[in-house]
Amino acid sequence: MPSRTSVPPHRRPPLVVTADGDLLDDLLRLAAAGDVEVEVAADPAAARTRWQPAPLVLVGADQAQPCLRARLPRRSRLVLVGRAEDLDPGWQVADLLGAEHVAVLPAAEPWLVDRFAECGTDGTAAARVVAVVGGRGGGGASILAAGLAVTAARGRLRTLLLDADPLGGGLDLVLGWEQLEGLRWPALSGADGRVDPPALVRALPSRGDLVVLSWDRGDPVAVPAEAMASTLDAARRGRDFVVVDLPRQFDDAAVTALQTADRVFVVVPAELRATAAAARVVAVAAPNCQDLSVIVRGPAPGRLRAAEVARALGLPLAGTLRPEPGLCRGLERGEAPAAGGRGPLAELCQRIVADLTGRTVAGAA
Repeated sequence: MPSRTSVPPHRRPPLVVTADGDLLDDLLRLAAAGDVEVEVAADPAAARTRWQPAPLVLVGADQAQPCLRARLPRRSRLVLVGRAEDLDPGWQVADLLGAEHVAVLPAAEPWLVDRFAECGTDGTAAARVVAVVGGRGGGGASILAAGLAVTAARGRLRTLLLDADPLGGGLDLVLGWEQLEGLRWPALSGADGRVDPPALVRALPSRGDLVVLSWDRGDPVAVPAEAMASTLDAARRGRDFVVVDLPRQFDDAAVTALQTADRVFVVVPAELRATAAAARVVAVAAPNCQDLSVIVRGPAPGRLRAAEVARALGLPLAGTLRPEPGLCRGLERGEAPAAGGRGPLAELCQRIVADLTGRTVAGAA
C-alpha cells in the first residue's frame, strides 16, 4: 500500500534583487521582523534561476532597469521597492516590469513585514516541480515524464502533468487520455495573471489525483511565458507534485518552466550521437536551472556505459533505464507508463518521487 505520510513542507524563501547595500539592510531587517529568511541576488543574472520559484520577489529600484533589459519573465507577487528619490516618479518602469505593487520606504515598511510574514506562515507548501527533457528526439523524455506523474498519483500525491512541447504529439495520448474532456493549452494560452488552482484542476482532464495539461490535435499554438508562469504558479499552489515535459528547442515558456523546476532530468539514450546532441541541450538548459542531472536509457549498441555518458555531459547520473520491450506495446494499447508499478521505468520513477517528496510508492503486489 502507498504510504499515507504527509508531504514534507517545501517552501522557497522570498527573493530580494538589489546591489544597494543600504536598501538590502532595510529589507533584511523587515524580513527578520516577518520571521522569514530571504535569498539575495545582486543582479538579474544571479536572480534568473530563482526568479520563478520564489513565492515573493522584491526588486530594488537600482535593479529595475537591469531586470527589464534581462527580459526576466513576468510573474505574480513582484514588488518594486525603494525610497521615493530612487523610484521613477511615474512608476512606468513598474508597469513594464509587471510589478503588482510599488513599496516606497519607509512608509511601506509595515506592509512589507506582513508580506514577508505571509511567506513563512501561510500554511501552504509549494509543490515539487520536476522537468524532463530529451537529449535527442525520441529519447524517451515524454514517457519518463508520464511515468513520474502516474507514479506520484499512485502515491496519493495531487499531481499535474504539464506538456510544454507543442510539437510532441500530446501527453494525453501517452496516457491514453485523448478522449477525456477538459481544457487543453490553446484555451489557456492567453492567461497572463493569477490562475485559481481549484478552477484549473476542475477544467483539465483528470483521473483520481492526476490532472493533465496537454495539447489538442489542432495547429500548434505558441504559449507565452506569462501564460506558462501563471499556470505553474497555480500548479505550485494547488498541487503536491508537478511534472513538466520540455521541448528540446527552448522558447520563452520552456525557459520559464526550467527556472521554476526543482530538478531537471535530461534523458539520453546510451549512444554516441545522442550524447553529442544532449550536450547542446545541456548547454542551453544549465544556465536556467539549479539542479540538472542525466538519466541514461538503454540499450547501448556500442557498449557505451551510463557513467561515460554522464561524464561526457559533465552532469551527475540520476539513474538508468534498462530496455523494457513491453512498454511500447502497452502505450499502443492505451496503457499509461508505469501504471502497473513494475519494471525498470516504474522502479526509477518510484525512487525519484521518494527522493523529492519523502513519499514511498510501493510497486505492484
